[in-house]
Amino acid sequence: MNVKVKHKRGIRIQTRIIVSALLFLLQICFLFAVLYNISTRSVLVYVLSMIAGVITVIRIVNRRGNPSYKTMWIIFILLFPIFGISVFLLWGGGRVMPHLRKKMAVCESHYLPYLKNDPAVVEKLKFYDYIHSRQADYLSGESGYPLYDGTATEYLSPGEKFLPRFLEELDKAEKYIFIEFFILAEGEMWDAVAEVLRRKISAGVEVRVIFDDFGSIKRQRRDFITRLNRMGIRVAVFNKIKPSVSIFTNNRNHRKIVVIDGRVAFTGGLNIGDEYINLVERFGYWLDCAVMLRGKAVKSFLAMFCCMWEFTTGEQLDMQRYIADCPALNSGFVLPYCDDPLNEKNPAEGIYMQILNTAQDYVYIATPYLIIDSTMITALRMAAKSGIDVRIITPGVPDKRYVHPVTQYGYLELLEAGVKIYEYTPGFIHSKLFLSDDKVATVGTVNMDYRSFELHFECGAWMCNNDTVLDIKDHFASILSQSHEIKLDEWRKRPLFSRLKQSVLHVFAPFM
Repeated sequence: MNVKVKHKRGIRIQTRIIVSALLFLLQICFLFAVLYNISTRSVLVYVLSMIAGVITVIRIVNRRGNPSYKTMWIIFILLFPIFGISVFLLWGGGRVMPHLRKKMAVCESHYLPYLKNDPAVVEKLKFYDYIHSRQADYLSGESGYPLYDGTATEYLSPGEKFLPRFLEELDKAEKYIFIEFFILAEGEMWDAVAEVLRRKISAGVEVRVIFDDFGSIKRQRRDFITRLNRMGIRVAVFNKIKPSVSIFTNNRNHRKIVVIDGRVAFTGGLNIGDEYINLVERFGYWLDCAVMLRGKAVKSFLAMFCCMWEFTTGEQLDMQRYIADCPALNSGFVLPYCDDPLNEKNPAEGIYMQILNTAQDYVYIATPYLIIDSTMITALRMAAKSGIDVRIITPGVPDKRYVHPVTQYGYLELLEAGVKIYEYTPGFIHSKLFLSDDKVATVGTVNMDYRSFELHFECGAWMCNNDTVLDIKDHFASILSQSHEIKLDEWRKRPLFSRLKQSVLHVFAPFM
């Protein structure tokens, strides 16, 4: 990266914010002009801006999407027509450009044909567990990725436990290492990874790295990419922040994927950064998790990486060259999946809904954010009211002070329905977990918020009837023991200012 480009990066990320602020200032000036200089012309301009706002609102109402977030946009636009319309256009409202849809479809056509459902595996799951086979049918059909047996899984939490296993598997690489993270931050964690990569490259191992430009900005020194290239690492920077107003800038690659020799894959909430292994303290103790897969299902994560590499760089990879046939002994089932904003499908939120709708005994959830729409709130409430033990853990120490009140906004409605809510006392829980009935669990990158469900590229692994599900349950119980339960009576007595803050910030949920 040259000096000129690096110099601009600090201001590029704020382009849309600056434009939005200027438009807001324009709106305020316009209102003052109308109030202090009422004339036929100013009234006409104001009426025209209101008409434009109404037209935009009608367009929003008639679009597909969550009614809750439509309502928030409508309120915002009717309050501030000029500013609201401009921000809606800048932030996209969930829209993507048609040429990007086409580009992703072409990429998927190169790699997804290597992935096919094995009818025998599908039938085996239906025979042993018909209820949860419906989840697999839904997730496979919606995401396009198949169901597997012959895959061993290992749950790794916290980050201090993840890193040694991660380094151990990296050190076993003989052919290639593919790495994809939202945040790739320099520090001791990266230094440990880079040291292994340096050794493996010298032994002839191919290494490719993808990271998100927004997620990693200000976390790397100026010559970071240059140094990686000198090491022999191929680097792809997803959706570079550019000095222009782009709708797609709002769509980030939030995935975490590592594939090693086609035999091992990792995914989960962990990024590369010292806070993830608690070498530095940012928001109390940082609790996160990952899952390691070994065997047949690794092929799906390989396809995800290859697809994103081509989408980012334009270089088509020969996936056949990277596939390894190495099934692992395991009696359960695994279904890797990914989600993106470039189609009308929504497998990430959908599988959460499926788990809630088919639960027989309990659903346990861990999420750093709980910014959900009325549909998800209804699903949680219905599950609790039907006798399902629904428990949700959120952070006790938030990473974003302005986001946490929005997470808390839905507490009252959920508590009244019988949902149990806990806040993790030691610090910030970044794990994204769904667990139900000792049978199924998901581990991945998907937060319970608008950005993960609508705007970001995400991924995860759905697991059924294997020992890892019980390992996750044991860990969840440990997290509960360190969490404070929010009681309904106490929550009803929270200060008026807290209520007002939660209600006001909730209106701006689409931006968070």
